[in-house]
Amino acid sequence: MSLDIIKLLPDSVANQIAAGEVIQRPASVVKELIENAIDAGATQIDLIVKDAGRTFITVIDNGCGMSETDARLCFERHATSKITCADDLFAIKTMGFRGEALASIAAVAQVELTTRRKEDEVGTKIRIEGSKVLEQLPKPASVGTNFTVKNLFFNVPARRNFLKSNEAELRHINEEFFRITIMNPEIGFTFVSNDKELFHLYPGTLKQRIVGLFGKDYDGKLLPVNQVTETVTIDGFIVKPEFSKKTRGEQYFFVNRRFIKHAYLHHAVENAYKELIPQDCFPGYFLDIQIDPKEIDINIHPTKTEVNFIDVKLIYAIMHSAVRKAIGQNNLAPMLDFDINPNMGIDFGEASRMDRPVITPKTDFDPNYNPFKISPIRHQQQQNWRIAYDNSNDIVANTQIDANGKENKPFEEDQKSLYIQLQQSYIVTTVKSGILVIDQHLAHERILYEKYLKEMETEVIASQQELFPHHISLNINDASMLKELKPELEKIGFRIETMNNTTFVINGTPVDCKGSDAVSIIEKILEDYKNNLSGNQSDKKLNLARSLASQMAVKAGQTLSSVEMQDIVDRLFGCAVAEVAPNGRRIFTIINADDIKTRLN
Repeated sequence: MSLDIIKLLPDSVANQIAAGEVIQRPASVVKELIENAIDAGATQIDLIVKDAGRTFITVIDNGCGMSETDARLCFERHATSKITCADDLFAIKTMGFRGEALASIAAVAQVELTTRRKEDEVGTKIRIEGSKVLEQLPKPASVGTNFTVKNLFFNVPARRNFLKSNEAELRHINEEFFRITIMNPEIGFTFVSNDKELFHLYPGTLKQRIVGLFGKDYDGKLLPVNQVTETVTIDGFIVKPEFSKKTRGEQYFFVNRRFIKHAYLHHAVENAYKELIPQDCFPGYFLDIQIDPKEIDINIHPTKTEVNFIDVKLIYAIMHSAVRKAIGQNNLAPMLDFDINPNMGIDFGEASRMDRPVITPKTDFDPNYNPFKISPIRHQQQQNWRIAYDNSNDIVANTQIDANGKENKPFEEDQKSLYIQLQQSYIVTTVKSGILVIDQHLAHERILYEKYLKEMETEVIASQQELFPHHISLNINDASMLKELKPELEKIGFRIETMNNTTFVINGTPVDCKGSDAVSIIEKILEDYKNNLSGNQSDKKLNLARSLASQMAVKAGQTLSSVEMQDIVDRLFGCAVAEVAPNGRRIFTIINADDIKTRLN
């Protein structure tokens, strides 16, 4: 006789499983609690965290509060005041609605709730630990709710061990704070971390809220966006093209004031900026899409950051048009001027030169000029390179046949090898087994990558003083990341001084950065570092070395002299790993003599 094997899970276990979907880190707790406070009609919300939320999170609001019964019932799974039937899911206008958040938080933390309604004389206090109610009693309290979460994941140590550093977790909390506060400018917020006030936001307009979060300089960087159609209304601000950055920071979409991620609509904004910003820069935007809730589905992801639109192509077209219109109205889009004075020095071809004398240009012709002739170079070869490089003249002799069929030798007899640059992207030379073709950018990137790694390990500091120090202002998350990376950056030659929470001065840069924009380099390093973190590549030194090497390496299309080409080849084969670039791509290939013979037969 077979035994039944399917059993109902205990509530405590079911709640922990649900918590795994809803509560991933301290920032998830912050998001859920602040959203509940907004739904409660609060006009002032205070957030207090310690140790990046690991040990302590408190959210205090002056909202409507809860009755004694509701205060107890809110910790039950799927207990919610927002929906009563399935159809209500398609008419959601509140921030939260599932009724899972508080039950999930209570399953993995020590929770204390104090709340009071305006019509009640006293409030209610409840203490819960791991889904178990430890205490419920009346308590004097002000109108609203005080929700405290202590020792997150205290009963799930494996989850706690997966949390990142305090700096990284605080950045996640900051981001959730931004996403909620931007589109609720009528509500006042404070944010205190480890007894230090990070933000004090007063009620105001959307523009004032953006400036309060991202800095006073944003007051002159924003362009208003307003597009009203029968289907959708788009409101908000975009950042002027000239203020675009190399960091993908200030990009926020909202649907009915709820933050969302949508790659397709992001492309609509990027496309509207096309040809107005550099290719490696990102536009900034804060855009809210007001649409009938029946036209969208926000119940497709536990965190509710992804949505489905019934007609996403229409939304794309309206979004693109709205952004393009905002740019055009501020005279930022390039325009053709048909009233140009014909005498402005513009050349319109032969017809415009009919009444002007034609002057034959002077040319100096040297019949003995040879563009391939180079001076002898004596450069010590690295050991790895010597094996492939020696006897390279066995394949191609330094002789040429002129137009009369006579042999000449334009190269010096003691010249070791001929270096040719192909399409200003590849270095071509000879080895004893054939022809060596090297990608100049990838080769130089590998050289610099190993150089920076060595400097960070040995603390060999090579820096050049900036004649005019550069100021760089970042949002609080990027500023936190720069502070975290500062020790490693200084080991490779950067000299960065912290002015305040979000402003820095770059006094020195590595010698390889000569002639480069120091601010752009730092912005690109931060963007690359964030991308690598999202790809689970968390080693700071490797990320920094890869980002800086990619920026400082010679680019495809850059002309190199013979000396520069030989230097790259020599240094490449002195690397520990000469075959592949830091991104895994092959750096060089060898076309052997047999391949050449096969192709010529």
